[in-house]
Amino acid sequence: MKILFMGTPEYAARSLEKIIQSGHEVIGVVTQPDKQKGRGQAMNFSPVKELALKHGLTLYQPVKVREADFLAIAQELAPEAIIVAAFGQILPKALLDIPPFGCINVHASLLPKYRGAAPIQYSILEGEEETGITIMYMNVGIDTGDIILQAKTPIAPEETGGSLYDKLAVIGADLLIEALKKIEDGTAVRVPQDDTKATYVKTLNKDMGILDFTQPAIKLERLIRGLNPWPSAYTFLEGKTLKIWQAAVENADPSKMSGLASTMPGEVIEIRKDSIVVLTGDGLLVVKELQLEGKKRMAVDAFLRGYSVVVGTKLG
Repeated sequence: MKILFMGTPEYAARSLEKIIQSGHEVIGVVTQPDKQKGRGQAMNFSPVKELALKHGLTLYQPVKVREADFLAIAQELAPEAIIVAAFGQILPKALLDIPPFGCINVHASLLPKYRGAAPIQYSILEGEEETGITIMYMNVGIDTGDIILQAKTPIAPEETGGSLYDKLAVIGADLLIEALKKIEDGTAVRVPQDDTKATYVKTLNKDMGILDFTQPAIKLERLIRGLNPWPSAYTFLEGKTLKIWQAAVENADPSKMSGLASTMPGEVIEIRKDSIVVLTGDGLLVVKELQLEGKKRMAVDAFLRGYSVVVGTKLG
């Protein structure tokens, strides 16, 4: 099958690699324009671009795929299918209508749940026990097209956004190849989504990571895992940003609480050898790994050897 591939991050690169290995003809690769990164503002290539260059594939980086110039290129390429995985732009109808086998998306949730930009992270934030991959036909809506195949995977108790991202990238690449075989031989079944069960999730931003200690500890712990590695969950300690990378949840012990002068959410109520215990709106957040502004990420026992935190310290 002649394929035009569209994607940007490592998640997408896994699918592109599988397509190349499977013997399909990749007639072009489309990825987002290069971005400047770091103090030196060096140009940063996307993982998909790096893979395309490695394999000598024809590369396109339009600012907008809806522009007439790119639409003309896509029309001339005449792909049999367009494969999209975490590309980062909405495809116009003029592009969706080009390939005879359609535009196929590798979406990281069990649609119709978690349509939108950050399904991997939200499955953790919402406390889901499982998630998965949906291979679907694209239409003009946002993740509203018919389902071709789905695969489920459990979400581990200590799963982070990063670890789940890696797991789903592998599952998605394998499921995509299976779907392409079905599309090619005419056995693919189109299953319409139940729109009444749809949920939408918004794009992640840094402000989402602010820890509100009036919230239950279980919700804060999910936030810490879901936003790891980006944008990360954080609070403030003596005016400095304090990122929390790992934590656990415990029930508050009434006997210990009664001995404290103050019990406000965000207050450190206990210092242990390997953790800092913080009161929340419901339960205790037991911080195990953190990173103070200007310092390296480290376990709490190492942090406490160089920084003094006492009972009664207020975070936030």
